[in-house]
Amino acid sequence: MATILLVDDEPEMRLLTRTILEKKGYGVIEANDGDEALVILDKEKPDIILLDVMMPGLNGWDLCRKIKNKEELKDIPVIMFTIMSESHNIERSFKSGADAHINRPFEMKEFLDIVNKFLKKG
Repeated sequence: MATILLVDDEPEMRLLTRTILEKKGYGVIEANDGDEALVILDKEKPDIILLDVMMPGLNGWDLCRKIKNKEELKDIPVIMFTIMSESHNIERSFKSGADAHINRPFEMKEFLDIVNKFLKKG
């Protein structure tokens, strides 16, 4: 079973996303913010990381850069998962090292297609 690290400071969004992913058979690990995600990543190596941008403390773009700069984590796909859908924000996601960018609110089929695409690459 594939494991997905979901990093978002909004409990309702984590619940919704976790429910969708678990119904598709994925395991989900949750982190409330970037610092908690880094602690988890010291112990766990998920198959994909879903990452919000706007979080207290370490924002998603900075966290993505930290992940991509660590030798043991750099190959884990990072998907930015955010309401920040303007083109300059999408560009910033890719410049931070993200492998994909999903705008919220999202279409469930598109969301699952992108997640599945990165799981099949592994």
